[in-house]
Amino acid sequence: MSLKQQKILSIDIGGSHVKSSILDTNGRLLEEYKKLDTPSPATPEAVIQTIEALCKGQIFDKIAVGFPGYIRNGVVMTAPNLGTKLWTKVDLSSLLTSKLGKPARVINDADMLGLGVIGGKGLEMMITLGTGFGTALFLDGLLLPHLELAHHPISKNKTYDKYIGEKALKKHGKKKWRKRMTNVIRVLKTVFNYDTLYIGGGNAKYIKDELDPNIVKVTNLEGIDGGAALWKLKAVI
Repeated sequence: MSLKQQKILSIDIGGSHVKSSILDTNGRLLEEYKKLDTPSPATPEAVIQTIEALCKGQIFDKIAVGFPGYIRNGVVMTAPNLGTKLWTKVDLSSLLTSKLGKPARVINDADMLGLGVIGGKGLEMMITLGTGFGTALFLDGLLLPHLELAHHPISKNKTYDKYIGEKALKKHGKKKWRKRMTNVIRVLKTVFNYDTLYIGGGNAKYIKDELDPNIVKVTNLEGIDGGAALWKLKAVI
């Protein structure tokens, strides 16, 4: 089968849901998103069983996975929103290849979404607002080594995850959360001096303030071809 004819199972693992879709190698959506609740506890075995349920009966040639944590060469190093102790040094790419019988690539979920939306010019930053805070950096279209900025302090004892994560939104309400997001964007602008900032994730819709011209809100659908772009990379670090 030629590369152009291949189908890619694209998986997005989140703190609330596990989503799947089938793409062609150009990132075109061949089958609509399907999703199931993220299991609790979200053990590697339970998450893989959820993925198996999502892709049951589907035909695909490769697997692309966005995971909410720090990944190195397909191995999970941290998974704060799923349970790091459960996931530390879990070779998720090898486990999925073994279970589903197809080659799998795994990277951070913000990295994968970013691959689907970046323009490929200058320093581009992707942030995701969901259960936690995801970040990815790209230079002239190249994915830079991942930084788990979510765990860096931004206010007193609070990390980004605690400051603007899902729990903070529910606890303090949208108005205060928006003020915090304004502060976060100010900090990111000063620290990274990005050319373009992309904001995605389920909670991005709550940002109502006028944004700078070089800040773009995106949806998962707009970044759907990130799973295909992942397989175009020469190597995954």
